Amino acid sequence: MASALERGINFVDSAKLYGTYKHIGKAMKLTGNNAIVIAGKSYASEKNAMTEDIHAALREIGREYIDIFLLHEQESIYTLRGHGAAIEALVAAKRAGKIRALGISTHFVAAVKSAALLPEIDVIHPLINQFGIGIRDGTAKDMLQAISFAAECGKGIYAMKALAGGHLVKTAQQSMQWALAQNDFASIAVGMQSLKEIEANCRLFSGMPATEYFAQAKQENRRLRIHNWCRGCGACVERCRSNALKIVDGKATVDEQSCLLCGYCAEVCEDFCIKVY
Repeated sequence: MASALERGINFVDSAKLYGTYKHIGKAMKLTGNNAIVIAGKSYASEKNAMTEDIHAALREIGREYIDIFLLHEQESIYTLRGHGAAIEALVAAKRAGKIRALGISTHFVAAVKSAALLPEIDVIHPLINQFGIGIRDGTAKDMLQAISFAAECGKGIYAMKALAGGHLVKTAQQSMQWALAQNDFASIAVGMQSLKEIEANCRLFSGMPATEYFAQAKQENRRLRIHNWCRGCGACVERCRSNALKIVDGKATVDEQSCLLCGYCAEVCEDFCIKVY
């Protein structure tokens, strides 16, 4: 992360769920760079819980404010209404200077459309990639239309899962170029785990030749990872043609010897539990 900041990356996306606020704070200290834009997220629906999550983020980062704070994974106007108390907490924190903008993250077209019409919302973080993988209620075209509408309403947009949670890693450069070509994105959140990936993306985002660097990054050893929020629905098991997945104790598990890293299982995981990295 410190290497990324030294290379000019100035926007870091995080969340309570990710457990990375302390890492961000340490990277800022290592580099002496306290001016980066930081986004945090919380699932809290009650006022006190949201307030505590904001304060916890500030403590762990070691800063008096956080630039963007989002309601994590909203689905529709109904979930937004259900988080009314949390939105009140975010508005109060903004007035107090603890956050500078508030918004939502979402995998749903309906949530983008609804948030676009709410005056309290400043920023929307929608799932979008060229094939629409992971969008829960529509296609890539539907989501792009909703994003364009939100941008026209004055909302800031930063894109999520341009590589579809790792599913498009084999075509990473082309998939990122597609995302960069979309005019309504102020930024794109890109997951990176190595110096090679940081260098490849920095070159691509800067308009420099990057094919060689993406080829090098692609050669790194990768694994299929299943996150702990898996609910054991079994869709991935049915999709896997290599019989590398099974449900154990209510969660999907992978046999790494049988896994081909094709990523097809990620297509059918509605909760983005499965990633190749």
